Amino acid sequence: MANASAGSLNRPIASVIMAAGQGKRMKDPTRAKVLYDLDGKPMIHYVVDLALDLGTEPVIVIVGHQRQLVIDYLGKSHPHVSCAVQAEQLGTGHAVMQAGPGLQGFRGDVVVLSGDVPLLTKHTMESLISHHRSTGAVATILTAIMDDPTGYGRVIRNADGYVKRIVEHRDATDSERAIKEMNSGIYVFDKEKLFQALQSITPDNAQKEYYLTDVFEVFWKNQGNVSALVAGSVDEIHGINTYEQLEQAQQILLTRAH
Repeated sequence: MANASAGSLNRPIASVIMAAGQGKRMKDPTRAKVLYDLDGKPMIHYVVDLALDLGTEPVIVIVGHQRQLVIDYLGKSHPHVSCAVQAEQLGTGHAVMQAGPGLQGFRGDVVVLSGDVPLLTKHTMESLISHHRSTGAVATILTAIMDDPTGYGRVIRNADGYVKRIVEHRDATDSERAIKEMNSGIYVFDKEKLFQALQSITPDNAQKEYYLTDVFEVFWKNQGNVSALVAGSVDEIHGINTYEQLEQAQQILLTRAH
């Protein structure tokens, strides 16, 4: 993999946190999923803390479902963070588009975090940012090796170690399903290239949504390298969609504390 110039190693960095989802499997439409408590604090609290610990600026939280509750909470807990509204949930790509106005004039890298992935550590994210910069990639994906990655998108690399494809589980062949490296949905992007690519993605799918992962096709078409780094622990990248997963996350946090 190519090495980046020293100048690119100190680029400014911003973060966009996805926090618009409803969390249907939690079965409580009156609450935003990211406000569910984890060891006394809402999930979103941990993710915003991480973004600030990484020194990212600005930090933009994409809010949607029960947005006023999220905005009110962050107004008290993290007053320097800004929120962007995704009024209709039209997919992950559409969510990131809402951060465009807040990133106007910003040049550098953008970390995309997920408000329902609260166990991610600063160490892992610093490694991801450093890998992104040292490989000179347009985008870098945080991946994980799972014993059973059923349901997750698989990451397929070329001989040089760069990512050449991401294939969703349902679209994967048997040999692709045998790959255990999966996409966590946590990324670092070159901001300019990301927003250029977002302009060309379309909602040509059954859900009629703009998928953030569609930007990778644009990068590959334009010969942009996409790199990936495997997280040290699969626990860090688990998204929380059910009460059971919330309980598991609680146990992991307690184990870390001891």
